Amino acid sequence: MSGESDAAAGSGVIDPDLAGDLDRAAEWIREAEALLVCAGAGMGVDSGLPDFRGDEGFWRAYPPYARLGLRFVELADPAHFADDPELAWGFYGHRLELYRRTEPHDGFRLLREWGGRLPGGVRVFTSNVDGQFQRAGFDGVAEVHGSIHHLQCLAHCGAGIWPADDVEVDVDPDTMRARPPLPSCPECGSPARPNILMFGDGDWLAERSEPQLHELSRWRRQHPDLVVVEIGAGTAVPTVRRHAELASAAGGTLIRINLREPEIRHGRGVSLPLPALHALREIDARLS
Repeated sequence: MSGESDAAAGSGVIDPDLAGDLDRAAEWIREAEALLVCAGAGMGVDSGLPDFRGDEGFWRAYPPYARLGLRFVELADPAHFADDPELAWGFYGHRLELYRRTEPHDGFRLLREWGGRLPGGVRVFTSNVDGQFQRAGFDGVAEVHGSIHHLQCLAHCGAGIWPADDVEVDVDPDTMRARPPLPSCPECGSPARPNILMFGDGDWLAERSEPQLHELSRWRRQHPDLVVVEIGAGTAVPTVRRHAELASAAGGTLIRINLREPEIRHGRGVSLPLPALHALREIDARLS
């Protein structure tokens, strides 16, 4: 996207071609049987959550890691929970607290209201682990990469997955290392880790996410005439984009909201190179 287009998106000025795409998006949503929201990390930026896109973006959000030269992919390695748990829980403990105190932006409400008007309702497929959709009042959320609000035992004692509701992690803001005591398994006392699918993760327990995904697949079969609103899903880890394209390919339509990578190469859809909340408000104005 050009710098000129970035400026237009930020100023609220909508060019005629984009206005036409917004009109089409609103018409498709108004006439849809059901709404599927497919969300990546870009969905949370308007709530004030950090953008981990690229090392520079990650380091802007976490200056201590910039000083150490540690990248996101290095920190999101499950091996650290055994080898250096203070480092691992410094990163994930900070994120847990951040997500707990973050209020979902108004775009979540708009999506929930749109879906509530449709016969088949609304469902969510997301790679985000922050729990923002549930906090915004959504049911039927499929979290393909798990949730930071749930834990599992590092020793695989059979405790399964449990909520992190009572977990508090004390993190030194200068070093981003966690101070003991660290979260542990309530059954065997071994170290615990978030129930999140990390990079190269062969130990992640999928028993919470898999039923969510199966239920979403069942719902999709019942409502093939879908409108898919994909928001903030990049190509670096294309899980969400692929799901959105697959869901819309069976006769539905795709509305791709992405400031940096909005292109749609196949199928019926519109590309909206806008921030999430801006695009959702523009569509809602047309629906209203």
